[in-house]
Amino acid sequence: MEDDDVTIREQNFHSQVREYIICFLLFAVLYIVSYCIITRYKRKSDDQEDEDAVVNRISLYLCTFTLAISGGAVLLLPFSIISSEILLSLPRNYYIQWLNGSLIHGLWNLVSLFSNLCLFVLMPFAYFFLESEGFAGSKKGIRSRVLETFVMLFLLGLLILGIVWVASALIDNDAASMESLYDLWEFYLPYLYSCISLMGGLLLLMCTPVGLSRMFTVMGQLLVKPTILEDLDEQIYCIVLQEEALSRRLNGTTSNSRIHGSMQHMQHLHKELESIRNQRNKLERRKKASAWEKNLLYPFVMLILLTGTTISVLLVALNILYLLVDETALPKGSTDRGIGNASLSTFGVVQAVVEIILMFYLLVSSVVGFYSLRIFQGLTPCKDDTTMTTIIGCCVSILVLSSALPVMSRTLGITRFDLLGDFGRFNWLGNFYIVLSYNLLFAVVTTLCLIRKFTSAVREELLKALGLDKLNLSYSPTDPESAKLSTANGHQKTL
Repeated sequence: MEDDDVTIREQNFHSQVREYIICFLLFAVLYIVSYCIITRYKRKSDDQEDEDAVVNRISLYLCTFTLAISGGAVLLLPFSIISSEILLSLPRNYYIQWLNGSLIHGLWNLVSLFSNLCLFVLMPFAYFFLESEGFAGSKKGIRSRVLETFVMLFLLGLLILGIVWVASALIDNDAASMESLYDLWEFYLPYLYSCISLMGGLLLLMCTPVGLSRMFTVMGQLLVKPTILEDLDEQIYCIVLQEEALSRRLNGTTSNSRIHGSMQHMQHLHKELESIRNQRNKLERRKKASAWEKNLLYPFVMLILLTGTTISVLLVALNILYLLVDETALPKGSTDRGIGNASLSTFGVVQAVVEIILMFYLLVSSVVGFYSLRIFQGLTPCKDDTTMTTIIGCCVSILVLSSALPVMSRTLGITRFDLLGDFGRFNWLGNFYIVLSYNLLFAVVTTLCLIRKFTSAVREELLKALGLDKLNLSYSPTDPESAKLSTANGHQKTL
């Protein structure tokens, strides 16, 4: 009997060590990828080992850690779905015994824990540490800046806990809820992270429909459009004339540089000349593109985007019907640890692959929509020219979006895989009206964004037919392609 106990303890020990090694290797890969991404966009600074350089380096490491956790949150659902299907297909394979329910649940709990740590501790510390200068009268240095940062973190923690305490006391005023107000670990942190997850879900609800319609414009800028009833040679000839005319004006302004306000005028001409050169390069690229790239690749990619968006809306519509018929369709957390016992997909591996593709498509669309919104355009990173403050803002935003992605995918019915670990403990997931309203808003807003996107060309033609195109009613400041086309048309009319 004692030998059996020793054997069980040894098995548990080796299983835990194996899980720790796997988690460490996965995190190491994500950390390296995140570091390469951030250093690609981070502004290049001097190599001097001064105080600010040390602070920037520490903030860089914290941002890299946060971005790695965001990548882990994105991969949670796809990894879990793939693992479940593999265990279901190969239940007795010796080489995949490490892929079990304990490992998957451990990953979910670790991602939830470190997401809280990054959101409430590491990122505020990185920001306050970057902006700190030390208290007045104290000796300047890293030590004084660390002290000021910890004091700011303590005050921020008191402020957040006070807001949560007052909000929870106003919402639930019964005896049990009043007693739970003094439980920090079991009440405050789950309730606070539940509020953050709801905010992340609302942010995804705002960004994803915009991103789904914006994806067509982004892919249209990256790919070569078909040349139907277009004379590219004539357009290139007009662009070359515009470029020569601007070059002559710029040379004339340079010779008369003593004129008042000529510097601002020169800067405006330089920007205009650069814009025209970019248009000429795009036209030359369209002219040099092969026939299959112009006539097959662009329609094929647009068809894929339209199919993915349509499938997403249809799945949300079916999920609304499930919610109205069966209350068990609510995205509550799973208490069953049996991973791989039964397939959660009706069509098996094919449906699982489609669900994973849709999740990544929604993630990319949400990021595109996030940076397309005017309020968040200031956070758009630039290659080799992004400040650490902007990088911190980007990492926090991506962490909130990625942490809410599994919740949104389960809430919208994109997948039937239940939320595991602390992700399934959010209070609002069991509220029927919140979940139903979330699904309805997503379906309606996405449909309206697509209708607006695909009817914009018809609307512009109607405005031209009515002679209202000069009023610039169809101009969208978030669409750079429209701005360039309107600028080019104005130059052609001037010439």
